[in-house]
Amino acid sequence: MNFEYTEKVQNLIERVTDFMNRYVFPVEEQMHQQVAQDPWSTPPLMEELKAKAKAEGLWNLFLPVSYGKYSAGLTNLEYAPLAEVMGQVMWAPEVFNCAAPDTGNMEVLAKYGNEMQKKKWLEPLLEGKIRSAFAMTEPEVASSDATNIELSIERDGNEYVINGRKFYISGACRKQCEIMIVMGKTAPTNENRYIQQSQVLVPMNTPGVTMVRPMKVFGYDDAPEGHAEITFENVRVPIANIIMGEGKGFEIAQGRLGPGRIHHCMRSIGVAQRALDLMCKRVNERIVFGRPMIKQQSIREDIAKSACQIEQARLMTLKAAQKMDTEGNKAAKDLIAMIKIVAPSMSLDVIDRAIQCYGAAGVSQDTFLAHAYAGQRTLRLADGPDQVHMMQLGRDLVKKITA
Repeated sequence: MNFEYTEKVQNLIERVTDFMNRYVFPVEEQMHQQVAQDPWSTPPLMEELKAKAKAEGLWNLFLPVSYGKYSAGLTNLEYAPLAEVMGQVMWAPEVFNCAAPDTGNMEVLAKYGNEMQKKKWLEPLLEGKIRSAFAMTEPEVASSDATNIELSIERDGNEYVINGRKFYISGACRKQCEIMIVMGKTAPTNENRYIQQSQVLVPMNTPGVTMVRPMKVFGYDDAPEGHAEITFENVRVPIANIIMGEGKGFEIAQGRLGPGRIHHCMRSIGVAQRALDLMCKRVNERIVFGRPMIKQQSIREDIAKSACQIEQARLMTLKAAQKMDTEGNKAAKDLIAMIKIVAPSMSLDVIDRAIQCYGAAGVSQDTFLAHAYAGQRTLRLADGPDQVHMMQLGRDLVKKITA
């Protein structure tokens, strides 16, 4: 394994870092103020930053080379350090058109979509003109097992009729969100429960689509993105809106979540690194019991533990990314599961120590730490809870060893 970055990637790391330092970090508070003024719409400042990033060629960096003219041509391994830098600010990936859920939706449409779907929805997403959402989780069933979902997608002539309820649909609260990929069942009685599901494109303005409320995460509404609860009541869409065909929903979901999971982990490392950097500054400046906090042995141990954990997670993420590039997502599934288990918990550990060093300020709005903690805790549930990854990983490892 060689994790040394090429000159091309090193140049991109420097450019993204410079962009963050010049344009993103200085306006964090201004961005929050604009969101507060119009919570569910993309802030004007975001559009300004997106235009700057696009002009500098720092755009769609997550897309691998196989996706053509819209792609930066980077592998997963090459994208990893860039996602880490962007991940230091919760909303920064959007600046570079690298924000979930759009990234996963774009990958789905690029890989599985037909030409009409690509023209109508993928291209505007790649250009950053619209936003999207992915509707999978349901309040009434354990959605970590995708075969449990109950939303119905029934064929009626040249249309599909959709009925059901979804929640925690990230991105769907935003006014600029124009399209959802919705997962439901087209064949609920099929004996093979892995081909009961399908995924269909549903425009937000379709009659019968009702945004019930924005869900909160530890009290945060995460505007303007939001996490919507939505009902679908006799929602009709053309049959051309089905992705790949009936019964392909589970297959698409698995293809979508592999890259998405590792992208989350890359950003988690960036969050943890920023928390550690803040902790180091704080303990060097803060005086307790007559001397700087850094003189306390427990503080030094916390910093050392945090640095070790971050580097361990970083190396595991890079190894998973490299295997995805060289052997494919399926071959890398064990490593993807491992890092999805490790990275959010690691980040929570580091952020928690940073909060402790900041004291009361650490849980306030005066640092990014409290909101970051809420976001990282959510990642232990997003894209599959820890327990599901551990259950499947343990099963697969035993199979390999005992085969």
